Amino acid sequence: MAFNGDGPFNKRMRTDGESVGQKSNVHYYTDNDYYTPDQNDGDNNGPYGGFSDYDNQPRRRKGEPETPNHVLLMTILNPAYPITVDVIHTICQPYGNVLRIVIFKKNGVQAMVEFDGIDPATRAREGLQGADIYSGCCTLRIEYAKPSKLNVYKNDAESWDFTNPNVGGGMNGQMGGGPRGGGGLFNSPMPDRFGINNGMSNGGIRSGGLMGSGQGQGGPFMGGAGGPGGASLSAMGQPQPGLPQQGAVLMVYGLNKDKMNADRIFNLLCLYGNIVRIKFLKTKEGCAMVQMGDALAVERAVANLNNTTFFGCKMQLGYSKQAFLADVQQPYDLPDGTPSFKDYMGNKNNRFINPEMASKNRIQPPSKILHFFNTPPGLDEETLKQVFLEGEVVEPKSIKLFPSKTERSSSGLLEFNNISEALEALVVGNHAPIPNPNSKFPFIMKLCFSSSRHIPNKMAE
Repeated sequence: MAFNGDGPFNKRMRTDGESVGQKSNVHYYTDNDYYTPDQNDGDNNGPYGGFSDYDNQPRRRKGEPETPNHVLLMTILNPAYPITVDVIHTICQPYGNVLRIVIFKKNGVQAMVEFDGIDPATRAREGLQGADIYSGCCTLRIEYAKPSKLNVYKNDAESWDFTNPNVGGGMNGQMGGGPRGGGGLFNSPMPDRFGINNGMSNGGIRSGGLMGSGQGQGGPFMGGAGGPGGASLSAMGQPQPGLPQQGAVLMVYGLNKDKMNADRIFNLLCLYGNIVRIKFLKTKEGCAMVQMGDALAVERAVANLNNTTFFGCKMQLGYSKQAFLADVQQPYDLPDGTPSFKDYMGNKNNRFINPEMASKNRIQPPSKILHFFNTPPGLDEETLKQVFLEGEVVEPKSIKLFPSKTERSSSGLLEFNNISEALEALVVGNHAPIPNPNSKFPFIMKLCFSSSRHIPNKMAE
C-alpha cells in the first residue's frame, strides 16, 4: 500500500492559494469529521444535485464510533489529477459489486460509493485506506457514510447508477450500467490499461499508486500511463526518457490585462495540450497560472509560445513548482468582467482527450496563417470576417475556403499580415460560435496554426 511520509492523515499540501497569501480551498478531515453537503450552501441543481435527499443527514460527532455501512465516504487528499466516476469505480470494483457513485467538490474532493453489502464495503475501506490513487497524490481517506442509499439523477462523470444505465440519459449509456462491462467512459477497459490486475494482490496495492505514477507518467487527463488512452502514449503526451519531469503547471507572464482572460488563454494553449484549470494572480498583474494535462503539454507550450508578442505585450512562459491548482471558490473579476479562475475539466474543446483526438493535432509554432474548421457548410467570407471584427482584432487579409468533402461542415485558411495579428485572431476567434442555418445550435469554429507559409494568389481569389 502506498503511503507518503508521515501518513495521509497528517500530511498537508501547500496549495497555490496559500502561496500567494490566500487560504487553501482544500479542507482536510480529522478522524471523526464527516461531511455532507449543506442544503443551503449552494445550488443543489448542479452536478451534485443527487445529494438532495440526504443533504440534512447529521454529521458524526467527535468521538462517536463509526457504524459499519455499505456506503463509504472517500475524501481525496491532494487531488492533483481529475477524480471521476470511472476512476473511483476502477479502484473499488475489485472489492465487490458497486451499485452507485456520487462525487462532490464543495470542500475539496469527496466521493460516496454504495456497495451491494457491508462486507465488500468493509474490504474496500480496509484495502484502500491511506492509499494513493496516483503515486504521491490523490490519497484516500475513507470512512463509513451515514446514508443507506445514494440517489443518482444523471449518469455522468460525477455520478453514476450502475443498476440503471438510463438514468438521466447520461453519456449515451456508456459504462454499460454495470461494473466494467466493456467500453465505459474510455475506449478500453481501464483495469488492464492502468495495471490494476497486475498491481493488486489480496487487496494490496503496488507502491506506485493505484492508477500508476501520476504526473511523471503523463497524468490521467493526458492519457499517459497514469490515465485513459495509455495505448497511444506518444500521441497523448507520454514524457519520453530524457525529458525534464517537472509538473504540469505553467506560469504565464506579460499578458495584456485588458485584453486577456481565462477563455482566451485556453483558446491559445489548447493547441498544445489539455487545459485543466486557469487562474489569474491578483497580486501580479498580467500573470496567470495554467494547469495542463501533463508535463509534456507544458513543454510544448513553452517551446512554441515563449516570447511571442500580441496585443502589444510579450508573453513569457515558465514552469511552476506547484503540482496542481486548487479550486478558487470566490474568484475576483478581471477587467472585462469575467472570473479570474476557471475550471476546464471535461471541456469538450480540449483536443487531447483520447488517442483518436490527440492524433489529429499537429503541433505547430505560431504562423501568420491559421487553419479553420468545424464551420457551417456554405460559409461566406463576410461571416468569417465579422467574427474578428466583433472581437476587435484585425480581419484576415485573405481567406481560402477549401472545397467541401461533405455537406456537414466547411474549412479553410486565413492569412494575416504578421504572426502577432494571427495570434490575436486565434485567441479571440477560436471556439467562436457561428450560426447554423439548419439548426438552432451553432457551429463552434476551431482554429490552429497552419504549416503553410502563405496562401498563393490563385487560392486567395
